[in-house]
Amino acid sequence: MPKHIDYLTHLQALLDTIKHTESSAIEAASEWMVEAIEHGHNLFVFGASHAGIISDELFYRAGGLALINPVEAKELELSNRPVTMTSKMERLPGYGTLLAEKTPFQSGDVLIAHSVSGRNTVMIDFVTAAKAKGVKVIAITNLTYSKSVESRHASGKRLFELADVTIDNHGVPGDASVSFDGLDQKVAPSSTVTGAAIANSLVVRTVERCLEKSIDPPIFYSANLDGGDAKNKKTFETYQTHIFYM
Repeated sequence: MPKHIDYLTHLQALLDTIKHTESSAIEAASEWMVEAIEHGHNLFVFGASHAGIISDELFYRAGGLALINPVEAKELELSNRPVTMTSKMERLPGYGTLLAEKTPFQSGDVLIAHSVSGRNTVMIDFVTAAKAKGVKVIAITNLTYSKSVESRHASGKRLFELADVTIDNHGVPGDASVSFDGLDQKVAPSSTVTGAAIANSLVVRTVERCLEKSIDPPIFYSANLDGGDAKNKKTFETYQTHIFYM
């Protein structure tokens, strides 16, 4: 059987595990997101390097929540050259604190923090500073992976040890998931697929809870469908003080 079938089977098994084991965490996290929308607080998402792909998935996206603001740092993005600089910046003490200082956090806001290993200094600094401002932190991480490695932060903390609620992506240490005879390194990471699934599950449950509370959910309409631009313009106008990426 071709190895790509093993990969797809592995992904299906991970998604099934997430469905059956992470529902309570998704419930708790989505409740905070609804409360933030209802009471005029803000939503943020942050991840470094490949973990930042989930930030891109969640903002300015048809069918997504318009109020999710990505925390952007060019030095941590995959467009940075040389791309190896992103790994160095992830480990730089103090940089995450500076990012948090420029982020308009307020008490009652919610941060989705995505880091597969949860060990790097920039994430620990950033989350620590956010929590000091009264921000609730939702972690998307890999608990098996994270517990198998030491923190790179001076505190010795990893993301799951700081988060208010943790959603486990249930991947394997190292993230890559398909092995070959004679090859030491596995291939085909799983965290982008599972991370996107978890993130969009949060969106789905948040929208559902908004509707249950008779709150008009601030979602994006496709700009490629008739009427989409007008509906999105109205959303921007209504929530202009909570959207920071425009």
